[in-house]
Amino acid sequence: MSHPRPARIAPPRTVFLQACRLDVAVRKPGNVSLHSAGHGMQARQFLDSAAAAAPALFTPGARVGARIEAAMAATLAVAGCNTNLGIVLLCAPLAAALERCAGSWNDDGDDERPSALRAALAQVLAELDVEDARAAYRAIAAANPGGLGRAEAQDVAAGPTVGLQEAMRLAADRDRIAHQYATGHADLFDTGLEALIRQAAPPRPIDAAAVQALFLAFVGRWPDSHIVRKFGAAVAQAVTDEAAPWLRRAENGEPVGDDPAFAAWDEDLKARGLNPGTSADLTVATLFIAGALGIADLSTFP
Repeated sequence: MSHPRPARIAPPRTVFLQACRLDVAVRKPGNVSLHSAGHGMQARQFLDSAAAAAPALFTPGARVGARIEAAMAATLAVAGCNTNLGIVLLCAPLAAALERCAGSWNDDGDDERPSALRAALAQVLAELDVEDARAAYRAIAAANPGGLGRAEAQDVAAGPTVGLQEAMRLAADRDRIAHQYATGHADLFDTGLEALIRQAAPPRPIDAAAVQALFLAFVGRWPDSHIVRKFGAAVAQAVTDEAAPWLRRAENGEPVGDDPAFAAWDEDLKARGLNPGTSADLTVATLFIAGALGIADLSTFP
């Protein structure tokens, strides 16, 4: 798909904060939002976490592992719990890749920006070493994500002996965040970004319907790995099956959030303790990419 002519680009740190605000400003079933708290958390914790994590994520020249560890420490200090581990893991290498692209894009932009970012991201991921892995493992252990369990190789509790990308490759078949490290964030570019462009190509601004369609592009296609860790593959697949009809409606251009049944599904998932948190993380990271590339103006959302 040809990408739309980019808008004027805000600084990556600003775009990150805008993407994190959209995460809670829009109702996404099972996720915490300004519309509906859930899972013992409030939307304010997510906003505070984003503001706290941003300085570390966008420290010029910092290693990816150092960004992850410092961002999670700042998050836990203000939120008291894990609100954004997946977002931090996804966005830290993207932030480093964007630094490599800085100054190479003019204000008018062109269709080469996504491929240029992907190439820079591939370099960043390939250069991740064991120190990056150790820092990321410390961050993951501190965040203590639900259902982490034990792994046969490179377990978080034991500490890594390989680089971060290689460690993530070993977990890629069971964790969708790890899968992004193994594939150069392919889901974000090939599924998420394309879904967002179909929904919100200029001159249409980002709106709730576009964000919800993006979220459904993930949760309606693959079992959410956060749910898999906590409740098992069968429960996660059941949630994906529930999401699939909403995804079809969104792909047909329907503003699914206008249907009262969408809000009812949100509350039902929360009542069952089911949080498609990985799908939300993928959504935020895709919004970050779209804003950072100038494909979408995230500031247009109220």
